[in-house]
Amino acid sequence: MGIQIDWQAFTPISLVGGLMLGVATVILLLGIGRIAGISGIFSSLLKPKRVEMWQVLFIAGLILSPLLYSLFRPLPDIEISTSIPLLIGAGLLVGFGTRLGSGCTSGHGICGNARLSPRSMVATVTFMLFGIVTVYIGRHLLGLI
Repeated sequence: MGIQIDWQAFTPISLVGGLMLGVATVILLLGIGRIAGISGIFSSLLKPKRVEMWQVLFIAGLILSPLLYSLFRPLPDIEISTSIPLLIGAGLLVGFGTRLGSGCTSGHGICGNARLSPRSMVATVTFMLFGIVTVYIGRHLLGLI
C-alpha cells in the first residue's frame, strides 16, 4: 500500500530538519541571492558549463545529511511496496511538472511563499490540489496506491 511511515516514531527532534532547511534557505538567499529550489539546482548540475560550487555542495549536503544523521539516531523505517514502473512514471511526471511549473515544491513552496511571490503561491496550491486529486484517483478509483 504505497509508502508507509511510522508516525509513532515522531519526536520533537524531527523538527530540527525543518529548522535546518529554513536556515539554509535564508543563508542561501541572503548570502548569494539564490533560491533553494532543488529541481533548478539539480538540473544546473546536468549542464556542466553553469555549475557553481554552492550547487555541488547543496546536493552533497542532501545526500550526506541522512548518513550523518544515522550516526546518531536510526533512520525511520520506510517501506515502498508499489511497483517500480509506477515509481518511474511518477518520477517522470514530477520532473515534467517541475519544468512546466518553472520550479519544484522547495523552490515555490518554501522559498517563493516565504518571499510572498504570487506565482509561487499559485504553484503551491496547484501542487497540493493535483497531489490530492492524484491520491484520490490512485487510491479510490484505480486501487494503485
